[in-house]
Amino acid sequence: MTETAKQTRCGYVALVGRPNVGKSTLLNHLLRQKLAITSRKPQTTRHVMLGVDTEGENQAIYVDTPGIHEHADREMNRRMVRSATSVLGDVDLIIVVLDRDQWTPADELVMRHVRDSGTPTLAVINKVDQIRQKETLLPVIDRLNRLGCFEAIIPVSALKGQGLDALRREVFARLPEQPHLFPPDQVTDQTEKSIVSEIIREKLMRRMGDEIPHRTAVVIEQFAEVEGRVDIAADIYVERSGQKRIIIGKGGEKLKLIGQEARRDIEALLDRPVMLRLWVKVKPGWTNSDAALRRMGYD
Repeated sequence: MTETAKQTRCGYVALVGRPNVGKSTLLNHLLRQKLAITSRKPQTTRHVMLGVDTEGENQAIYVDTPGIHEHADREMNRRMVRSATSVLGDVDLIIVVLDRDQWTPADELVMRHVRDSGTPTLAVINKVDQIRQKETLLPVIDRLNRLGCFEAIIPVSALKGQGLDALRREVFARLPEQPHLFPPDQVTDQTEKSIVSEIIREKLMRRMGDEIPHRTAVVIEQFAEVEGRVDIAADIYVERSGQKRIIIGKGGEKLKLIGQEARRDIEALLDRPVMLRLWVKVKPGWTNSDAALRRMGYD
């Protein structure tokens, strides 16, 4: 084995935290491209997603996870929490993402899972651009230090790109020496079809109220190349007919707007014209049904 090969580093890094602390935004900016969908609503991320950051001899494989929360009252939410906590013992490094100077019981719950894993851990204090008096960060850092769980504490603003170079250096330094697991130009394990589904769901979350997005799922029924364009048909599932009416909107205007916004992002992703057709279907209680969740990809 050559000296260069010995210095090649690669490892899995879990991004964990309570809902809505900015894990997906952090992943997108670490990768320098949009991969995970984002919104201001909690529980935007539903599936574990890999994002690969390769720089020279270093390859960090980030595992974006759903937010860890205690009140998982529906089977879908319970599956999301299980998927987030199940990766903690299987990665090489954990990054706990925290929201500025806020510390909540949900953060305590996250830390209990992290401590139980025994995996080396970094703390990222996110959204520091929203802190007017930077000296207020000092007691936050001191409190985190006293927990005795973190090898380093890095303040960042994922949205503004602040502190990310320092974070990447801390991550790369802790990766195990082993060959890279992905080609240098690969950035995710997700298929185009799954990313398209998430793009449509993102537009739904940004256009709907607080409750409806958490009762919706998107299933791609057709994804085919047709005469130089991609023909996509997607079903949007809701639990009640009233939710269907709200998503469609008066004269179908809201659904049309969601489709237009999604199509623009999908065309940018696929780099070719897209024909996107959306239908809204009612499936009562799907968020609490094992069979329905499996059908919609929540295994």
